[in-house]
Amino acid sequence: MKNNLVQDRRWIYALIALAVFANLSGLFVTIMAPDAVIYAGISKTMALSNNYLELFWDGKDWLDKPHFPFWVTAIFFEVFGIHTWTYKLPGILFTLMGAWYTYRLAKHLYNETVALWSSFILLTALHIVVSNNDVRAEPFLTGLIIASVYHFVIYSENKKLTQLLLACLFSACAIMTKGPFTMIPIAGALGGHFIIRREWKKVFQWQWLLAIVLILIFIIPELYSLWYQFDDHPEKIVFERTGVSGLSFFFWDSQFGRFLNTGPIKGKGDPSFFIHTLLWAFLPWAILMYAALVRKIADIRKRETIIQGEWFTLSGSLLTLIVFSLSRFQLPHYANIIFPFLAILTAQWIFRQTPSNRFITITQEVHSILIGLIGIALHILFKPEASFWPDSILFITIILSVWILFKLKSGRAIYAFYRSGIVAILLYVYINLFFYPDLLRYQSGSEAAFYLNKTYPDKPIMSIAWHPGGIEFYLNNQLTKVDSSFFKTGQDTDSSQLWFLSSDQLNLITRSGYSYEIVKEWDHFHVTRLTLKFANKNRRKEELSKYFLLRIRRN
Repeated sequence: MKNNLVQDRRWIYALIALAVFANLSGLFVTIMAPDAVIYAGISKTMALSNNYLELFWDGKDWLDKPHFPFWVTAIFFEVFGIHTWTYKLPGILFTLMGAWYTYRLAKHLYNETVALWSSFILLTALHIVVSNNDVRAEPFLTGLIIASVYHFVIYSENKKLTQLLLACLFSACAIMTKGPFTMIPIAGALGGHFIIRREWKKVFQWQWLLAIVLILIFIIPELYSLWYQFDDHPEKIVFERTGVSGLSFFFWDSQFGRFLNTGPIKGKGDPSFFIHTLLWAFLPWAILMYAALVRKIADIRKRETIIQGEWFTLSGSLLTLIVFSLSRFQLPHYANIIFPFLAILTAQWIFRQTPSNRFITITQEVHSILIGLIGIALHILFKPEASFWPDSILFITIILSVWILFKLKSGRAIYAFYRSGIVAILLYVYINLFFYPDLLRYQSGSEAAFYLNKTYPDKPIMSIAWHPGGIEFYLNNQLTKVDSSFFKTGQDTDSSQLWFLSSDQLNLITRSGYSYEIVKEWDHFHVTRLTLKFANKNRRKEELSKYFLLRIRRN
């Protein structure tokens, strides 16, 4: 949308501020199991032990992800204390850094309007907000990858060493977050742009060899840590075998091993997975994004467009999607790392349209209605326990949404764009402030930890094996775990000792000749695997299991 749509900036600045708030709104929501709780627990162990070389989870050597996010989070723990918000804040800050670099790259490639829209699109994409609540590695990568691409782009134009150093440093941090495959969107963005434009001198310039050397230098802390914990100790049992090399896992098994499905961690691939995943993960912008993607691909046929256009965003996103689609190990949050590219693609396509574009208007108005209906249906179906405030917020949200619809009543398509973003923000805030807190009452481990910290401070707790509910991270007391053979062999128990067990484990101790006294019980559900039956309050009990706090004695 051209000159007459370089609209009043007050709207977009205010909306970006609201989008930032939406991403921060889950800051104090209990950490979700299993993955985020594991990452938080590893960072907690690192901070408490002051051991930044080795990763441990549940008392065992942990070899699945590299160190960088744990280093950053552990530093936050040491500086600000071990809390929910100190775990989530680093990831959110890296996402916000990603939004800033998305703005800078879009402004450099296009103009400030496209840059502002790009940041807004990124910060309001559904899975970005979800990932900033359920923080794993992707928020870090979202910021690091687009930052690296930005500095590489600037370096390719001005050849300043500072830009190359920053680009290589961000690339190295991305590699130390998820492994060498994180270079695919970075190398793809640069290489694709230069190849499409036939700028062969930039493709084969010697400075790329220097970049590789610098990246290798910058990842030395990761390589040394892996060698120290694993390669120097081949006797350790990892993945149920000895002689496991941390360096080999880092460079091969965790990357090519997953891609080829030959590593210790396997998955099941679907070539169409990310195509349909983006339809919901990139809401409310998915349809516009696909329209922009198709238009950008079509532009490759035009000689004048090839020479004048930028291809960083198309190349970085499309190559990564192709590689991920061919992989046998696929998860929705993997796509987050290309959202900055997709946001810029979408924003520049919108900018090119006429002010009254009906496709944009109709598409985004439909999105607004659907998102609003989803929020209302979710509230009615799930019915959070503390209903006064959610009902009040829902009522206020409806009134505010109606006001916005009338306030932005112009036929200009950009206002439909803004409306859909506003409705999405309102839904995200509702989910983070009301839906998730109520949902996490069914995460028994964290709920048990809160109860124990308050009611039985400093009293050691016993359990059998690992529990998926966050007790390890949130419990201040000592947690001792035993194997199920403890009861099968008939060992004596201290009747004053407290045990945290599942209903299945309760059956085990009963069969083994023990009696018990229930101190407290909790409903349990795997909260990251929502089902329609669980969401329906009237049928929820059918989906719940039980966890118990017990005193046990041998008969």
